[in-house]
Amino acid sequence: MANASSADASVAIRAVDLTKSYGSAAAAVFALRSVTFEVRRGERVALLGKSGSGKSTLLNLLGGLDRPTSGTLHVGGQELHRLSGKELARLRLATVGMIFQSFNLIPSRTALENVELPMIFDGRPPRQRRAEARRALEAVGLGARLHHRPAQMSGGENQRVAVARSLVNRPEIVLADEPTGNLDSTTAREVIALLLEHVESHQATFILVTHDEELARSCTSRVVRLKDGQLQSPENLTCA
Repeated sequence: MANASSADASVAIRAVDLTKSYGSAAAAVFALRSVTFEVRRGERVALLGKSGSGKSTLLNLLGGLDRPTSGTLHVGGQELHRLSGKELARLRLATVGMIFQSFNLIPSRTALENVELPMIFDGRPPRQRRAEARRALEAVGLGARLHHRPAQMSGGENQRVAVARSLVNRPEIVLADEPTGNLDSTTAREVIALLLEHVESHQATFILVTHDEELARSCTSRVVRLKDGQLQSPENLTCA
């Protein structure tokens, strides 16, 4: 992949010699080894690999949920390795939307309250955030489930709530970690369609972590393969 300056406005993500290891130097276990790659703004990329290949580790680094052992990482024009914990949290509020296979909803809160959370942290007034949360849930087909808690909804409905929550602040970059792994095939297609609708309407960058080759080829334009924490040759695709 071509190199680019971190100041290049057309680059959404740039990693150089990104390494993540655990344990002491003498007995280090490497989750990622010298990963270098670049994603352009508005690009749709799949991180493909088997369990343990390092793809979720890489996604967590891109989202600022973890820090690399070495290397540099630019996301949304910012050098993540230089940001404080508070600044990383702000990045996730304003720039990066993350979606997980396990939904990560708060069980005691309703769908509306779960979607409101990012806007509470963003300091928006109550009336505005409730209206925005309602619109976001209606957009994913959950207008009749606003006051239901996660235990009162199906897996597909919970993932729709998670999608609404991740997109409510209109992120420039959407990171999805196996977002359809707990869903049946029909619901999975619906969830992916919702994500792609946001990506296309907002010209957002989309990174999909998956082990599903068919899914990767159906909704992304490039596959980045990981094996044993190392990047393999990229593949350009023609979207279905």
